[in-house]
Amino acid sequence: MKKFSRRRIFAALILIVIIVGGFFIFRATKIGKKTIAISGLSIANKVSNFLPIEDDAKKELSVVNDLVIALTKKDDIERRFLLLLQNNMELRPGGGFLGQYAVIKLKNGEVTSSFFEDANLLDQRITAKVAPPYPFKRMMQLKKWKFRDSNFSPDFPINAEKAKYFYRLAGGNSKFDGVIAINATVLESVLTITGPITVNGNTFTSDNAVLKLEEVVEKAYLMNPELDTQNRKALMKQMTTMIIDKLFSLGNVTRIAEMVHKETKNKNIMLNFTDPELQKLVASVYWDGKVAESWGSDYLMMVDANMGSLKSDYYIKRSVDYKIDLTQPKPVVELNIKYQHTAPYGDWRISDYHSYLRVYAPKGANLLDRKMVSYPNIQEEFGKTYFGFIVHTIIGKETNAYIKYELPENFDRENYRLLIQKQSGVGYVPVKVTVITKDGTATQEQTLKKDLRFEFVKK
Repeated sequence: MKKFSRRRIFAALILIVIIVGGFFIFRATKIGKKTIAISGLSIANKVSNFLPIEDDAKKELSVVNDLVIALTKKDDIERRFLLLLQNNMELRPGGGFLGQYAVIKLKNGEVTSSFFEDANLLDQRITAKVAPPYPFKRMMQLKKWKFRDSNFSPDFPINAEKAKYFYRLAGGNSKFDGVIAINATVLESVLTITGPITVNGNTFTSDNAVLKLEEVVEKAYLMNPELDTQNRKALMKQMTTMIIDKLFSLGNVTRIAEMVHKETKNKNIMLNFTDPELQKLVASVYWDGKVAESWGSDYLMMVDANMGSLKSDYYIKRSVDYKIDLTQPKPVVELNIKYQHTAPYGDWRISDYHSYLRVYAPKGANLLDRKMVSYPNIQEEFGKTYFGFIVHTIIGKETNAYIKYELPENFDRENYRLLIQKQSGVGYVPVKVTVITKDGTATQEQTLKKDLRFEFVKK
């Protein structure tokens, strides 16, 4: 196995895992020692089959192999990557709150340098006054838009460009070969492989890593304003070296590969490359985090932005009930999003949940009714119509956000297809889909842990 520089940080870990783990997932599958199972589910009744469209595992593995070859080739060219480290305990449209970032350089497949910094320090160097999006002004009273809030779009290519824009405003060289977003829960997945890690008397496990890290690097500084906050996250650098040494000393490349495959598919890792050929590769298997603009049938994406400034998303459990009636003059959708706030009480990192929710539907969708959400902000984006609402959920309670809307008259009912895109960082969401036709009703229950695609097939 290739030896890498000792100057590694958490960001470098993830990129190395993608490269090394990706290589072994492809190699092992080619020689028949490992099979990647793509789960499928079909629910049949007397009327029809409502079927998920399965992913192409061979295509994914081919893309992984091509990425590995491109990123590890020995051509004496140094490549720079911007890594966005996002805390999805505080959910944002593009994943989690952008608390830290890293810049790493690769040459001949090795990490030649790495730089890790708190996003607030970068933002202190931005003097330009950029107006923030409406929800930041309305719900958080922010007057300036900066790097830490740059991932406000559900579309990762847009967020990647916005991050580079703010990086440039801070005086940095924004010419990167790639931007990679990584959500905090990836750390817990890594620790399922390495086992517990103890740093400065603090033990981190796959069950407590995100909460524990938040406590160590946040709580003491919030409780004691006299402490120097400039290097409060230095512990993460120490942790990184220990994790990498342990990860690769185990030699369990199969588990590394499985973890990377899972986290990329469920959008906890998203990739964006300047090279158009590499970008085309990740887009072909939907690892680019892009909002689908060319989908020609029914569509749904639910996008939350935690506007409460705290880490309450760790305790928010969501479930979705989507019902479409194709027998009406215009297809009518009833969408119920249940938010359950499971925290037992509020403290320094938890409060009632305050979200700005955007529901993306096919262009031309018309809102008919709403309950438990604010007056709507209706806009068009990505060739879609979206309804924007403010949603509140009290600790220990639940909110059922109900939205009813109709689709355009020219909607294709005979060849009904549905794409539900998952928001990065939101975790696993149970989804129930019901389709009502003149011939009867079909229902399917799935888990939204990646983008879900369905089609309605008559018998």
